Amino acid sequence: MFEPVIAPSASLLGLLQRGRGDGQLHALAADRAEALAALEECVTRDPRSDWQVENRSLYYARLYMELEAPLAGLEEHLHDPADIFDQDECRTGLALAVLGHLAAYGRRDALDLLRGYVAVGANWAWALDELALRDDDRSLLSLAPAVLGRFPTDERGEAELRAAIRAAYEPRPWRLWAAHHPRIAAASEQSPFDLWQRQLNRSGVTPGWSTADVLAWADQSDPGCGEPGASDSGASEAGAVARRAAAAARCLAAVVRPQDRETLLDAALGGAPGARVAALRYLVDQRDTAAAALIEAAAADIDERVVTAALELLGRMRGAEILGHARRWADLGTGGADSALGEAAVQLLADAGEPCDGPLVVDALRRWLSVRGVDGAGLGTLVDGAGRLAAVQAVPALRHIYGEAVSSELRGRAARALAVTDSHFARGIAVECLWDCEENTRELAARHVTTTGDVRVLERLRRLAADPAEEAEVHAAVRGRLTSRDRT
Repeated sequence: MFEPVIAPSASLLGLLQRGRGDGQLHALAADRAEALAALEECVTRDPRSDWQVENRSLYYARLYMELEAPLAGLEEHLHDPADIFDQDECRTGLALAVLGHLAAYGRRDALDLLRGYVAVGANWAWALDELALRDDDRSLLSLAPAVLGRFPTDERGEAELRAAIRAAYEPRPWRLWAAHHPRIAAASEQSPFDLWQRQLNRSGVTPGWSTADVLAWADQSDPGCGEPGASDSGASEAGAVARRAAAAARCLAAVVRPQDRETLLDAALGGAPGARVAALRYLVDQRDTAAAALIEAAAADIDERVVTAALELLGRMRGAEILGHARRWADLGTGGADSALGEAAVQLLADAGEPCDGPLVVDALRRWLSVRGVDGAGLGTLVDGAGRLAAVQAVPALRHIYGEAVSSELRGRAARALAVTDSHFARGIAVECLWDCEENTRELAARHVTTTGDVRVLERLRRLAADPAEEAEVHAAVRGRLTSRDRT
């Protein structure tokens, strides 16, 4: 899958790629040809890093409607020869979702494109899910022969058909077809039994019923998986160790006796990776008094698997004692703030700290931006922490993140933090957020925006209230503001 090039945030393309509200506003004011080109670029080259947590389809569909944009570019993209060789659903998923919204808005050409793609396209299942919500029974019935033709009548084909029925996000077409096609009816009836059979046939090595047995089991491999240290993939091996250790920790909760504590402490301090992580998890879950010291020791280990597990476990810990340790680890004065343990400690303070921890979180947020920019999995936690702790010193950094973040999910978190830290939010950023691609951000804006002084606000609120494609939460927030006596 290609990595899209993200344009600067001040450009029209950059705004649309990010899904910012200003992107829609600028597109409507820009030269139409330029706006259409930028919009088509976004839809055919999905700019999202994670489509499962970022929304764009309704945002782009609304702009297609506003610009009365033709769909020739989307048709060319869907039927490109690359569709045969690159069957990753991310290549066409956004275009199909946009067509689904356009079909709901009454665009017959979008409906026809989806029907045609179901018949010949590689990502036909996604297109079918879009049609399931919008098309009529007669049209759906006409697609059944083309879909059935994708599955040979041999044993493998029947298994693939059952898998397709199980994986369908919207079951309506399959239920409709089952009444007319015995093959689909039979596959629909057999599909649940396939799942039960797989669950019943699961096999693997199970631990004995003592603390020592479970710790030894934590470092074993399932048959056919090789030895823990023999994998060519470090990430795969680390994941396997973590999964086995998590299962072992759950077993420990059932078998550990009071006299086993020393065994667990020894394993957590210097055992083999699986046993060490399992013992650490158990001791952290039990809030053992030695857990903090063991986490600190594990975070300095040379084995990356142990370090990763220790930092993840630190994030799950709560209580006054661990917060005290976290403040020491996160403080620049102690020299630990730039270490992996120091960063994890700040993340904990952002999640569960007290107002006095605000300066530490803000300092960490500024360091993150100066070193890594507006990117990285841990940045969202710091943003949330700045908002939760009402750290007004973070406002400049949060505004920077809001404007530059490629991830619309991260931008929404920055907006939520600004809503409680920035005294100008209601008259500034909240106005733009009414056009944002994320429904949570639009809902936030509807609840906070000042409705006087900017003629666009009430008009936008009324349009959102009347749009049947809008989410129920946004409708509720918008209508609450429109019917409120106090609209300030």
